Amino acid sequence: MDTLSFKTISANKATVNKEWVIVDAEGQSLGRLCAKVAKLLRGKYKPNFTPHVDCGDNVIIINAEKVVLTGNKWNGRVYVRYTGYPGGQREYTPADLLKKGPSYLYRKVVKGMLPKNRLGAKLLGNLYVYAGTEHKHQAQQPKSIDINSYK
Repeated sequence: MDTLSFKTISANKATVNKEWVIVDAEGQSLGRLCAKVAKLLRGKYKPNFTPHVDCGDNVIIINAEKVVLTGNKWNGRVYVRYTGYPGGQREYTPADLLKKGPSYLYRKVVKGMLPKNRLGAKLLGNLYVYAGTEHKHQAQQPKSIDINSYK
């Protein structure tokens, strides 16, 4: 038996194949959409996935303001952060984040689904969120994908 053919291929910065993809958020559920986007950013859908390398795609989310949250989650779900000072606990809801700008909401949700280290911070930099259908990445020739076809 030829065991040389079973060598594990590990991707590195030079061999990784990064692409640009467009995801339409219209009518999508926020959590399910962001979970799939986090997997795209991480590169989990690629056969040469390597955990410690940025081998994911650059993801552009369009129609970000048309995302759906079921029930009373727009105002019922509360995110908490602490400034570090006495009395500095701040609360905000997904509706507050969407008013501030759709990229704030998506970055908050996707960041929680990525690794909590320098690689996760770098992967979050590959996410681009736009409220309408227009974006400024035509030069990269992004391809539009159907996010519902991914698991």
